Amino acid sequence: MSNIKRKLLNKTATLGVVGLGYVGLPLAVEKAKAGFKTIGFDIQESKVKMVNAGENYIGDVVNEDLKKIVKSGLLSATTDFSQVASADCVCICVPTPLDKHQQPDISYVKASAESIVPYMHKEMLIVLESTTYPGTTEELLKPILEESGLICGEDFYLAFSPERVDPGNLLYKTKNTPKVVGGITPKCTEVAAALYEAILEAPIHRVSSPAIAEMEKILENTYRNVNIGLVNELAMLCNKMGINFWEVVDAAKTKPYGFQAFYPGPGLGGHCIPLDPYYLSWKAREYGFHTSMIESSMMVNDRMPEYCAERASKILNRFKKAMNGARILVLGVAYKQDIADYRESPAIRVIEELEKEGAEVIYFDPYVSEYQEHGRIKRSEPELTVELVESADLAIITTAHTNIDYSMVQKHAKVIFDTKNAMKHLDLRDNIELL
Repeated sequence: MSNIKRKLLNKTATLGVVGLGYVGLPLAVEKAKAGFKTIGFDIQESKVKMVNAGENYIGDVVNEDLKKIVKSGLLSATTDFSQVASADCVCICVPTPLDKHQQPDISYVKASAESIVPYMHKEMLIVLESTTYPGTTEELLKPILEESGLICGEDFYLAFSPERVDPGNLLYKTKNTPKVVGGITPKCTEVAAALYEAILEAPIHRVSSPAIAEMEKILENTYRNVNIGLVNELAMLCNKMGINFWEVVDAAKTKPYGFQAFYPGPGLGGHCIPLDPYYLSWKAREYGFHTSMIESSMMVNDRMPEYCAERASKILNRFKKAMNGARILVLGVAYKQDIADYRESPAIRVIEELEKEGAEVIYFDPYVSEYQEHGRIKRSEPELTVELVESADLAIITTAHTNIDYSMVQKHAKVIFDTKNAMKHLDLRDNIELL
């Protein structure tokens, strides 16, 4: 048995996490809760200070858990990457956004690897968790890390294990979500699997290479992207046909096999589902291959905010009200219900499209008090009052938060455009129009 595996089994290993965001902080917390001394690394001083003070900023982390493990000394955070030298295992959980040309930006992954190199030592395990295109671990990370003079698979271990965090999911968290692990060598896979077996309560699924694990994560989110593109397109068709598409889906999902329900909406949000297909399309071009089905679904989904703005204009027109000068109340800017995360939120794009046409747009979101987009800060209305609802020419529901009084909104709104079917439980529907 290798020394690193022995240290993982007896929980004497020191674990590091690079990147303390939506993925990294919950992972660091679980490592510390499992009894491992854990060091979180981040270039943002503000995050480091908050962690060390036991102050939580991620919805899926329990405040008391963070305070307890920080106070115990099991979890600390730093901007000083020289402390990597004391870590036996390091997980890289940094953002992998798209650049302005919709191409993968892996600069954060590259910079993290380069920051680790000077402090690497024998028997060290490094795991990339950031979503990326197939080949990143072997083609990008491995050569950088071997600049240390250590040989991968012999002197140190390298693997990819995709994060599967679903913000706001009440059932599946970091602790109990099954893990996929693929190492450069079989030994790398086993050591990485040993890490996650020591900290999680979920099955660990081993695959034969990092590329398999990388492609697996892309498949997960592309599957959702394509199916959401399908229902968005059918929702647009059903609107023309005068058919309630939401009822269609509910009827279809009564079939106990062969069908999984997906629902339309104002677009795709979050860090993964809107972005991951672009990674695959970009990588596919290296092989002279065009992912035509995927690209078609992306086109449908990318257009949904604009389509919602067009529908809003038509609704206002029926009331002899122009979009230019109309006061529109948007309910929800988070990218999904009951969370504070507004990354890539389609609601923000809907607002932009409405404002392009001259509408006065206000919003209310109980989770997002303000957001910044293109250098502009937009703030939520402090309360959802009867007066606020009555003041709007149109209310648009773009996020189906469960703590909003939809009955009050329905009672006092002139007209409502419900893009999420958030009002499905209401009987009075004369002023409600569905996407």
